[in-house]
Amino acid sequence: MRVLALLLTVWEPVSFAAVAAGSFNAIAVRGVSVVLVLASRLAATATCVAAGRALLDRRPAAPSLARIALALSLAVKVFAVVTPYFPNNRLPGETTLYVAGTVVYYGACLAYLSASKRVAAIFG
Repeated sequence: MRVLALLLTVWEPVSFAAVAAGSFNAIAVRGVSVVLVLASRLAATATCVAAGRALLDRRPAAPSLARIALALSLAVKVFAVVTPYFPNNRLPGETTLYVAGTVVYYGACLAYLSASKRVAAIFG
């Protein structure tokens, strides 16, 4: 559980920062669509940080908030990858692999929250 909380509070903001830093130049070319996708990713990242903090503080609603945060982050990342609204530097054919990897990662986190005996023991 602590690893998941650290992934939510540390990895998600670092991942967002890397993506945001690389996409600022695209705002001049693609316009509002890049800003909207970045704002969506920022909201998802903020939700992930809140969920991670709730897990670390053992708040009663933490698993539910973590599920929402993970689902939101998954949806925003997949949307950014499969639509032309956000810049990317992937080679042809890599998008499917990236989406599959993203779904597996977030699916594993969601499965852990649902199946973990430790999470059930702590949060009921």
